[in-house]
Amino acid sequence: MSDTPQPEPLLDDAELDRLDDFLASERVGEDALDLIGSHGFLVALAVAPCEADPAAWVAELFQGEPEFHDASEREEILGLLDRLRRNAIAALEQGLLPELPFELTLDDLPAEETPIGDWCAGFMEGVFLDEAAWFEEDEEAAATLLLPFMALSGLFDDEPDMAEFIGDGSRLEALVRQLPELVLDLYLHYRVPPETPKPMPRKKKPAGKGRRR
Repeated sequence: MSDTPQPEPLLDDAELDRLDDFLASERVGEDALDLIGSHGFLVALAVAPCEADPAAWVAELFQGEPEFHDASEREEILGLLDRLRRNAIAALEQGLLPELPFELTLDDLPAEETPIGDWCAGFMEGVFLDEAAWFEEDEEAAATLLLPFMALSGLFDDEPDMAEFIGDGSRLEALVRQLPELVLDLYLHYRVPPETPKPMPRKKKPAGKGRRR
């Protein structure tokens, strides 16, 4: 038997369908994140080292105020979005892997032409919401852990340092298969304190060889 935990759904199918219908409707601005992008965005907020202000992340996700039918619908939709985020936190806290809303394969397509690219772009939007917090403790480690999400997002294709990385199709396919584990690795990076090295005992001086004047 494999020790790898099964991915944990963050919302059930009916709830995801409800969000998908709303986010794809004309009552939401065309610049708003769709369901796949929103999923990535909210998982990033679950991983983030600092709690995001709800008003800030809602405004970023929708890029404006949607046309809710009434207060009840507003509460329903925002409640589902926040529950997805909180369920991601709960799963990661238990060491579980988040279930992602797509097949973990590129099928020889560029990442930005797949839901994987959309999800990773949404994830990076979550990082951009408070970029300083992600990098302030250990910039090099954070950059290394975020590199797969950056490469698959399609947002950094013009960066010279990214060309070789995104040009390796087999490497990208391997990263796609590992995405749930990479999310958990990031979460643990910000939650588990690094081990402090044990102090080394001082060497004893040889007897009778004190300091001479």
